[in-house]
Amino acid sequence: MEEMIENRVAKSGLITIDLEDFYVEGERVELDIAPVLFQGMVLREKDFRQWVKEHQWEQYQGKLVAIFCSADAIVPTWAYMLIATKIVSYAKMFVCGSAEKLEEALFQQAIEQVKSEEYRDAKLVIKGCSHKPVPTYAYVELSRKLAPVAASIMYGEPCSTVPVYKRPKQ
Repeated sequence: MEEMIENRVAKSGLITIDLEDFYVEGERVELDIAPVLFQGMVLREKDFRQWVKEHQWEQYQGKLVAIFCSADAIVPTWAYMLIATKIVSYAKMFVCGSAEKLEEALFQQAIEQVKSEEYRDAKLVIKGCSHKPVPTYAYVELSRKLAPVAASIMYGEPCSTVPVYKRPKQ
């Protein structure tokens, strides 16, 4: 008599969440304002306003933009605000900060759309391997959001997981 192979993963009731599915498609662009600074160190208001007026903002149409300054200079807050008022009409999304901060903001927006109640008492596996870049931040944020409702959270693949959280018995 032949023995049936049992798929215990399929019977386990595990729900897999792949953060790669949360990845926002689109061209990422960095806008460094350091080249606009006088001698690479000082922001001159008149020159900066002229640059903002003449800059080709259309080049950011539909793009995901990280606005930052690579120079070790003090850039007044209003300068970033001024850029924001110009780029808002073109960019799909933008942040003041690094490319890493942009990725975090994009994942944050996606994670905010997750309806945590749909995962009440669920056994979750947050998939670990992906082909797209998923920042550690996204794993932490999703865990923060789902731990209050999930029965358990694991990391990895359904066939090989690392336990992360298990609700204490009442």
